[in-house]
Amino acid sequence: MPHKGGNKAHNTCADWYPPNRWPGNDAEVAGKSFDALQVGVRVLWEIKVEYFDGYTDFLKNITVKREIKELREFREIAEACGYAFRVGVISEAHKAALLKVDRDFDIIVTGCK
Repeated sequence: MPHKGGNKAHNTCADWYPPNRWPGNDAEVAGKSFDALQVGVRVLWEIKVEYFDGYTDFLKNITVKREIKELREFREIAEACGYAFRVGVISEAHKAALLKVDRDFDIIVTGCK
């Protein structure tokens, strides 16, 4: 299904990194729309293209709480359907903040802007 949301930077990143098996499209699994299905392997991705480093501490905390809840749902669905699950972020600070709450995520700094 076509990428949701209409964020060009996000969609470009989702297609380029990891790379996406279906550029221009999300992968729908069990009714949930993942940003990418990686080429050649059974890995579903959720990409976060947020400029997290520039957020206030208050906004960082809100963002992490919201994303952790969402990412846990994605991970549960992916794993229940036999897929690995990875998260792509654009900064080490974002990665560290997420891992501080849940060390079980596989998070990659993508280099996307």
